[in-house]
Amino acid sequence: MRDILQVFFNFVGIFFVLYMIGYASFLFLAVIVGSTSLYSIKRRNTLKNEILNDYYVPVSIIVPAYNEAETIVSTIKSLLMQDYRLYEIIVVDDGSKDNTAKAVLDAFDMKRSNRPIQRQIMTKPAKEIYETEIDNIPLTLIRKQNGGKADALNAGINASKYPYFLSIDADSVLQYDSLRKIVRPVLEDDNVIAVGGAVRPCNGAEIKNGRVIKYRLPNKILPCMQVLEYDRSFLAARILFDKFNGSIVISGAFGLFKKSAVVSAGGYDADTMGEDMELVVKLHVFCRENMMPYRIRYASDAICWTQVPEKLGDLSKQRRRWHIGLFQSMMTHRNILGNPRYGLVSFVSYMYFLIYELLSPYIEVFGVVTMVVAMLLDFLNVPFMLLYLGIYVVYSSILSLTAFFARIHTIDQHLSFTDVLKAIGLCAIEVSCLRFILAWVRMTSLIGYHKKKTDWGEIERRSIDFN
Repeated sequence: MRDILQVFFNFVGIFFVLYMIGYASFLFLAVIVGSTSLYSIKRRNTLKNEILNDYYVPVSIIVPAYNEAETIVSTIKSLLMQDYRLYEIIVVDDGSKDNTAKAVLDAFDMKRSNRPIQRQIMTKPAKEIYETEIDNIPLTLIRKQNGGKADALNAGINASKYPYFLSIDADSVLQYDSLRKIVRPVLEDDNVIAVGGAVRPCNGAEIKNGRVIKYRLPNKILPCMQVLEYDRSFLAARILFDKFNGSIVISGAFGLFKKSAVVSAGGYDADTMGEDMELVVKLHVFCRENMMPYRIRYASDAICWTQVPEKLGDLSKQRRRWHIGLFQSMMTHRNILGNPRYGLVSFVSYMYFLIYELLSPYIEVFGVVTMVVAMLLDFLNVPFMLLYLGIYVVYSSILSLTAFFARIHTIDQHLSFTDVLKAIGLCAIEVSCLRFILAWVRMTSLIGYHKKKTDWGEIERRSIDFN
């Protein structure tokens, strides 16, 4: 029996070494490619070697909102400050139970409208529509029955006037030049049907009139670790996937889409919790099945600032929702796996998200449990395991810090010496502790998820003055 257990633990050990080598190799490649791309963009901007013209793609900015009275007015004001000529703002109040709609009506003196809305995508019915115009920028508020975030976005698409729409969360704010930068790939290539932007935590940042006046890491530990996590995620994998048209995720907080393509594909899926990823994967499927030329891009210099959870309970709710959405999207479109028609989207993108995102919490938690059991049964080479874990933490921390400092440097932000030390110290904690806490949350997220699979979820917000 002991020999069998020894063989089992040896097999598990070899598997985890190979698993972590694969992940570390991908992360290394992604960070190197991402950092190089950021420095190339910075050099291009320094030399003014970029498209500078008076062409503007008309864009409808859609802001789905549910119980966002604390942040919605500040978000709208930030959108009104965009350095862009031709756009409209559509706020969709998805049956909020607080004063979200009243806050918008009071702040912008909107009037009731009777204009008809063509229902290109089926949604819950609208109750009221209000309109106004501020500095030649149309602002529309739609109050509708609660149907979930995807249903609210579809209602906004139906009401939009322009050929491209931008989705943004109601607790987020765009930099003054973000709209101009996220449409650049569309101007460069007519086949672009979607563009994702970079999302960064605004906790700790001082933003006025769409410009970062002062940047510092958050005072609280949890949001500070998320800053490091976000920069690693948005710098690394997304830039690498962009190189071969392999992006299958565009953050719901900041994404630009060609309306005709989205409508043809059926719009956002109201029966899923991860409507942002599901839409992008659906666009891949729609274009490949219909043999349409297309590109899905990532604009790393188009930045959206968003609030991240400051409490572990709220962060757990968020990550639970994300993991359920990932599961739903990958199961719905599982025919992509191993399908030559999808090329690298199948054999790289889908495979990566399957192994290192969807299955990773189960693999990692199983690994920790196995390690503890092996140690209790005296099957574990403790010095080797500690050395292995130490190398993993140091290696992952170095890559995370590389991504973080590359992002800081290339957008001309500056950190205090205290913040530099804070980033270095918390990076190891994020990699070794927070990662495994969230792995447990994600592993248990599918238990009973059918009961509230389209629920927005309640996360505590705080009012922030971005203006």
